[in-house]
Amino acid sequence: MKASDLLVKVLENEGVEYIFGIPGEENLDFLESLRKSKIKLILTRHEQAAGFMAATYGRLTGKVGVCISTLGPGATNFATAAAYAQLGAMPMLMITGQKPIKKSKQGRFQIVDIVHMMRPMTKYAKQIVNGNNIPAMVRDAFKIATTERPGAVHLELPEDIAAEEVEENIYPVKTVRYPMAGKQCVNEAVKMIEKAKSPLLLIGAGANRNRIGTVLTDFVNETGIPFFSTQMGKGVVDENHKLCLSTAALSIDDFIHDAIDKADLIINVGHDVIEKPPFFMHNDPDATKVIHINFLPSSVDDTYFPQLDVIGDIATNMSMITSAISKQEHWDFDVDMQVISAVKDKLAKYFGDTRFPILPQRAVRSIRKTLDDSDILTLDNGVYKIWFARNYRCAESNTLLLDNALATMGAGLPSAMAAKMVHPDRKVVTVCGDGGFMMNSQEIETAIRLGLDITVIILNDNSYGMIKWKQKGMGFENYGLDLENPDFVKYAEAYGANGYRPDSCEDFEEILEHCVNTKGVHLIDLAVDYSLNHAILNELIHDRVKIK
Repeated sequence: MKASDLLVKVLENEGVEYIFGIPGEENLDFLESLRKSKIKLILTRHEQAAGFMAATYGRLTGKVGVCISTLGPGATNFATAAAYAQLGAMPMLMITGQKPIKKSKQGRFQIVDIVHMMRPMTKYAKQIVNGNNIPAMVRDAFKIATTERPGAVHLELPEDIAAEEVEENIYPVKTVRYPMAGKQCVNEAVKMIEKAKSPLLLIGAGANRNRIGTVLTDFVNETGIPFFSTQMGKGVVDENHKLCLSTAALSIDDFIHDAIDKADLIINVGHDVIEKPPFFMHNDPDATKVIHINFLPSSVDDTYFPQLDVIGDIATNMSMITSAISKQEHWDFDVDMQVISAVKDKLAKYFGDTRFPILPQRAVRSIRKTLDDSDILTLDNGVYKIWFARNYRCAESNTLLLDNALATMGAGLPSAMAAKMVHPDRKVVTVCGDGGFMMNSQEIETAIRLGLDITVIILNDNSYGMIKWKQKGMGFENYGLDLENPDFVKYAEAYGANGYRPDSCEDFEEILEHCVNTKGVHLIDLAVDYSLNHAILNELIHDRVKIK
């Protein structure tokens, strides 16, 4: 058989459902092999969007999302998506084409060393130089992509290798099982928690895996220890739980840091250094202690140096800790309960505000009221991410897909498309800034062609709002960040989508209700007012009266 046929067979063996991307002439043997396969090609309008879709597929399923491009410019367009998957711990395989490597008459035309380009951004990047090596290389790549910490892998398939005659040789897929911590280590963790006066549970991005949410919920219910999460740990335990402090949207001086500062022990489950630190450790004998519970050991730096590492399968280790621990009468959660109440009051302050253009807090509230617990909201990247991290309470994991790792613009719409493909029975909404939306807006056509039912909300302030907020916070004059946008309603309609432009908060809520309950692609051009960002995020938080 041809090597390209063998590659498709081993991808089928790995359970691949979709391949996202844009083939080129160097991929034509593979494309023909794919035509005869049960794997579906999802043709996109840009390779970056294909990579974002593959990464999101990996995030939602735990399986490897696969994307394809040609050589040169097509492959370089995968760079941002590779970093997105790698930093976000999303399993993804990129397959790129290349000119013939045994004999080529085109010189260096379009040739870039993509393998070396990809190595710093992936867990594994290799060129296939012999078609008979394909089964072993693919099995190795899939295993590497999915084992902790998950991430991106890359294979380059030259044109002449794809056409080689090879022997069929397919390896069985084996599940990796992680060890559990030793009994002595578990007992030490239990003793530290029982001895503490005000322990806190922190849920990080690495805890966003199957089984872990159930086990952590049991731990909270059994011990009564309050918890908070990082942005990418949202929903692992239901944020409507009475012991939920909220999300650490900032590293210091956020409302929930009153409880963090009072804690003498933080049980840090699934810590991932890629996220902005939810707190800073201090090298002082009386400072807050930290237990690091994760698949991999902690790395020591100036802000994070845990006193105990509990390494191995998180769900198993947390289950053992829960079974061994006993509630302690001396545990004091008075400050935590005050913070829980105060945070809800402070965050709800603008939920009912009727000014228009709409405040981001009101927009968050309107979207949360409209969507069910299992529906999915994806975010692009902008200052609104902070408001959603704080104010959008998640009852289930991966129902708010935000990127607090690479934090790239342009991923919101492709992520929503992949989410709808994985969960066709759920409502899917994406929120983008006007700047981020335009970076992959052409994928509206892809969504329509695929028959996806999604709603796109553009928070329109005619600028790069996140940087304007930072610019003001540093005391600089407004400069260089204002935009002129197209008529987004006409833009949507030009693709065959439905466009809307609300003129009040009530109008927005009515339109949103209609969109999420109506088939097709819908785009809402929503004018947003960010004028309070500086007053709240730069001044109010720092000047607040702290709970003690």
